[in-house]
Amino acid sequence: MRVSKEQAAKNRQRILDVASRLMRERGISGAGVDALTEAAGMTHGSLYSRFGSKERLIEEAVAHAISTKGQEVPEDFGLDDYISEYLSAAHRDEPGSGCPFAALCCEMPRQSKGVRERFTEGVRGMIGLMSGRMASGLKPRQREERALATAASLVGALVLARAVNDPKLSDDILRATKNRLGD
Repeated sequence: MRVSKEQAAKNRQRILDVASRLMRERGISGAGVDALTEAAGMTHGSLYSRFGSKERLIEEAVAHAISTKGQEVPEDFGLDDYISEYLSAAHRDEPGSGCPFAALCCEMPRQSKGVRERFTEGVRGMIGLMSGRMASGLKPRQREERALATAASLVGALVLARAVNDPKLSDDILRATKNRLGD
C-alpha cells in the first residue's frame, strides 16, 4: 500500500523525533533499530526506505536533535538565563529532551565522519549563539574565547552532574558551575 507524500513526511518526522530522543536517553549504541522502529510504530522496512541505513538515520537524528534544541531558545533569552536553565536539575534529569551535546559527546569519537560533522556543526552553532549574547564591549576574539569556555563548562558540568550517583554532589556541580559562569 502506497503512502501519500504528506504521510511519508509525517512518518519521517516521527522517526527523527523518536530517534533523537532515544539516542539522548540511551546513547547511540543503545538506540538500536528494533527500539527505534517500535517506539516510532514503524517497520524496519519503512525506516530503511526513508533513511537507507542506520548510519544515515543517526546523522539526521543528531542534526535534528541539535536543530530542535536550538529552536527552543527564545531570541530574547540572555546568556545568564541560558546558563541558569542549562544547569538546572530539570535539564539534568530529562536527557531525552535535553542538550544533545551533553548526551552524546562521549560517543562522538567512535562515530562516522558524517555524524561527527553534524555534531561539530551543532557545537559551532552553540558557540555562535553564546557569542552573540555576550557583552558587546568585548572584541570578537574575546567573545569567541568566552563562548568556547562557556560551552565547554556547560556541557562538562551537565555530563558530570548526570554521571555521579550522589544527588548532593550532582546538585553542587550544577550550582558551582552556574555561580562560576555568572562571575
